[in-house]
Amino acid sequence: MLQPKKTKFRRQQKGRMKGLAQRGNQLAFGSFGIKTLENCWLTGRQIEAARQAVSRCMKREGKVWIRIFPDKPYTKKPAEVRMGKGKGNPEGFVAPVTPGRILIEIEGVSLEIAKEALRLGAQKLPVTTKFVVRRDYVEQ
Repeated sequence: MLQPKKTKFRRQQKGRMKGLAQRGNQLAFGSFGIKTLENCWLTGRQIEAARQAVSRCMKREGKVWIRIFPDKPYTKKPAEVRMGKGKGNPEGFVAPVTPGRILIEIEGVSLEIAKEALRLGAQKLPVTTKFVVRRDYVEQ
């Protein structure tokens, strides 16, 4: 499961996700990718499930890049605990994602395989996504 080795602080404030992705919104490594169309917190488990689905469909050919990392801790209080008494304990880590952010990129497979692999990977994620192709891509 993806999570940072160590963090400076155990707990973090929620923050707000508004606007479009200012960085990480264009293909940088591969020829194909999936781009989010919604705001969301993606957990390490969801990202890992998507990565496994993509690499299995590609039959471990080509290369896969994960462009997000869950480094924001989220907390949760135990069930049936009264209000107050401070913030809860860290439960896991999430990656805040805004519209336009590239999540996964792949390279080294044909367009048909890439489309199917990224479709299967996108099914594992709780956001609507869009398949994107590099502008200067030409089929061999």
